[in-house]
Amino acid sequence: MKTTKKLGIWMDHSMAHLMEFTSKHFEIETIESKLNNQEKNTNSAKSENSNFSKEKKQLFDYYKKIGEAIKNYKRVILFGPTDAKIELFNFLSEDTRFLKIKFEIKDTDKMTENQQHSFVKEYFSRA
Repeated sequence: MKTTKKLGIWMDHSMAHLMEFTSKHFEIETIESKLNNQEKNTNSAKSENSNFSKEKKQLFDYYKKIGEAIKNYKRVILFGPTDAKIELFNFLSEDTRFLKIKFEIKDTDKMTENQQHSFVKEYFSRA
């Protein structure tokens, strides 16, 4: 019997913890965003536009990296405290390579690594 490749991703806009669900242990990968959380210079509209474009590109690159890491999975649970998981889902939905992946999205608070593992284990154990 072939097992379905399952992945849990706890994420916000700064980092994503990818946890492969297996019967033995968790394989974990962390992908960090290059999104700069420093204060923006809001002296001019041009500066704001430039910062917005830079942030958008940084998020695009972040979501693209996550997409490359998950393209071979069949089931993915996206969870975390921000809208980053929804933004990632929307980004991936535009790419036909991800149409066969079953995604689910859950809102959660910030979690410790152990809480993230428990969440993924419980989620895939019941499903």
